[in-house]
Amino acid sequence: MLVQVEAVGQVAEGRVTVRVRSEAGAAVAFWCGDPTGVGREHHVEWTVEGDVAWGVNTRPATSYSPGVDEEEDGRIVFRGRLSLTDDGGAVLEVAGTLILFDLADPPPSTAVDGTFVEISVERTSVSLWPYLL
Repeated sequence: MLVQVEAVGQVAEGRVTVRVRSEAGAAVAFWCGDPTGVGREHHVEWTVEGDVAWGVNTRPATSYSPGVDEEEDGRIVFRGRLSLTDDGGAVLEVAGTLILFDLADPPPSTAVDGTFVEISVERTSVSLWPYLL
């Protein structure tokens, strides 16, 4: 996903937080790239340290358009098409970008495979890694 990266601040242990904006939306997350890359456009990989917990942080989407939004409480909501994997994981496709998740017990029904869902996670569990195409 191509995003514009804007500086927000630093938190404990020197980690930098940035606001990213893309065609799918905007959110604040941890930046794992070179600090000199802030203020530029990058292709990024989203890493989320959180599980898909159906009915807890994951539910059917209210909209069928991909999105990344930040809620008032600081949580980030990813909206996209969920695919369950054979190895007990899940992949969320958001505007052409794939985000990998583990599944919490009990796993979601196979009926949600291929449907649009919203996954809400703590902002502190989201990191961005820039890469070159």
